[in-house]
Amino acid sequence: MATFERTYWIPDGGGVTRRDRRGCEYAAYVPDTLMDRSFMFHGDVAADVADAEAAILRLNSEATALVSTESIARLLLRAEAVASSRIEGLRIGAGRLLREEASRDLEGRGRGDVTAREVLGNVDAMAAALEAATADGAVTVDTILGIHRRLLAGTDLAPHAGRVRTVQNWIGGSSFNPCSAEFVPPPPDRVPALLADLAAFCSDDSLPAVAQAAIAHAQFETIHPFVDGNGRTGRALTHLILRRRGLAPRTVPPVSLILATLSRDYVAALMAFRYDGESSCPTAVEGLNRWIALFAGSCTRAVRDAAGFENRVHDIQEGWRERVGSVRRGSAVEAMIDLLPGTPIVTVSSASRLIGRSFKAANRGVEVLVSTGVLRQVNVGRRNRAFEATEVIAAFTDLERALGSPDGDTNVAPPARPVPGCPAGR
Repeated sequence: MATFERTYWIPDGGGVTRRDRRGCEYAAYVPDTLMDRSFMFHGDVAADVADAEAAILRLNSEATALVSTESIARLLLRAEAVASSRIEGLRIGAGRLLREEASRDLEGRGRGDVTAREVLGNVDAMAAALEAATADGAVTVDTILGIHRRLLAGTDLAPHAGRVRTVQNWIGGSSFNPCSAEFVPPPPDRVPALLADLAAFCSDDSLPAVAQAAIAHAQFETIHPFVDGNGRTGRALTHLILRRRGLAPRTVPPVSLILATLSRDYVAALMAFRYDGESSCPTAVEGLNRWIALFAGSCTRAVRDAAGFENRVHDIQEGWRERVGSVRRGSAVEAMIDLLPGTPIVTVSSASRLIGRSFKAANRGVEVLVSTGVLRQVNVGRRNRAFEATEVIAAFTDLERALGSPDGDTNVAPPARPVPGCPAGR
């Protein structure tokens, strides 16, 4: 049975104001475990889940025929990681992120862009989640800790990476005490058992995959097992489940881009998922269905917009081929056109690795693409020469702008959240 545990906050002397330094009684929420809980879905919610699963399967089986599977998977994974970070307040444009990524690949470290480094950590965490889903059928606590470790690696919070919290945390209110918090997760001594139960639930196949991913994410956010990085780790966990269950073997739908747009509904639905009492009570059932409906609908919308994005990238590639003219089958130029969307900023060396050809062949390919306007030269890191496909970066930016609009089009409805500006020249 879910319950609130009442306890007293003993001040530690921190805080500027008297209010910050006070003690108080507060209630920490302890959710039901998932493995011994029954779930009841309303008919319309079950239909929403079925629609979402069909859409994700379609994205993975049909749409990726247009563009290199590897390229579109990389682009959508990056879009999802950027959006998940944006929910946490980390805002960054596509070009800036890609240049930091290229600099990191070139020099073994980035340019010192702290925000970009944190977002790239989220890209790594998402990738770790997807790797974990294909490496083994079971999800364990160590799997979750590994995702979190990748997320915080190289940041100021690296000492906390992959470590379950041993202190009480809370959401909202003061930074110094939970007296006015909007939500207080379980006490630290309850976290290990709840996390073990969550891992077992993630390894179970009893529920539809989208419903399972939604419930796992809500439960993870409720447990809030880490000092920082909970939101991003929890959203990565949803993709682990979707891949593990076979819905998204190649491409992840950028559902976080939709949840970021619906941020108020997102937070309200997560709060509704939390109830006091038995899991069969009307409040619990209504809250469960409200959250799953929002998550499933967000998945369906994300797939629709991802498919449109893929069509846009396909058109860009066709335009490149027209500009370049006759291209020898199997040439370095053809290989680069296929793979550039997934890595829109390259050096000659990274292009050589990307297409599996010699440095000389890659250099000739880059020269052709620069001369025809497919690529343009930029500098990254310490005077390193790189080349970027500006049309792909613009398409990536347009995707985020479109998904920031409730109607999917900023010309029809303005963005409901901060989004990047229009690409230059548009």
